[in-house]
Amino acid sequence: MTATETQNNVEKALEEIRPFLVSDGGNIKLLSIENNTVKVQLEGACIGCSVNQMTLKNGVEATIKKYAPQIEEVINVE
Repeated sequence: MTATETQNNVEKALEEIRPFLVSDGGNIKLLSIENNTVKVQLEGACIGCSVNQMTLKNGVEATIKKYAPQIEEVINVE
């Protein structure tokens, strides 16, 4: 899979997740993809949310891996 295809698939995954984050007053922004690690930035209510790490691993990372199985990790950059 090319870098462009990977980025497109990650964006599709984020579009699937975004409505749930927005409904809770948050959002997510893709910052970069480096060495099969996706760097995102949680925004709005997601910043101070006590379950944002669980959301990041169980929601965001799982969905991204569904679209782009080569992704190994998703990390939040504050």
